[in-house]
Amino acid sequence: MPSQPTSPAIPVAAPNHAARTLGQHFPTEVCAAYERFLTTKVPADADLVVLAIMLDHLPDKKLRPAGTPADALGLVNDLGFDSVAITEMVFFLEDLFQVRITNEEILRVKTVGDLRSFVRQKLTASVDNSVPRA
Repeated sequence: MPSQPTSPAIPVAAPNHAARTLGQHFPTEVCAAYERFLTTKVPADADLVVLAIMLDHLPDKKLRPAGTPADALGLVNDLGFDSVAITEMVFFLEDLFQVRITNEEILRVKTVGDLRSFVRQKLTASVDNSVPRA
């Protein structure tokens, strides 16, 4: 994906490296979805960001699907992900969303739909853990 101008939605002095990279490298609509997610926690906004990150980390850009990737597409079998690309994607997701992803967890993620669902679960758990209990 070619470099884009810094998005007005994400300041250059963003809180972490992934957020700065998102603001400098990803299309404006992805940056806006991330900014909305930070405020509203709407899962559809996180989905858009996760899909953009997944597509950006594709090892072979020729395997990039036209349009939105189908949930049934396999990360390894259909999209050509290898362990290095998955690891880099996981590090980026961890930094961007401030979640922890273990090797055991990511090994269970096989498809695009699995990835979206997995990140949603992580983000829901993260929000639940940050809410003070009475």
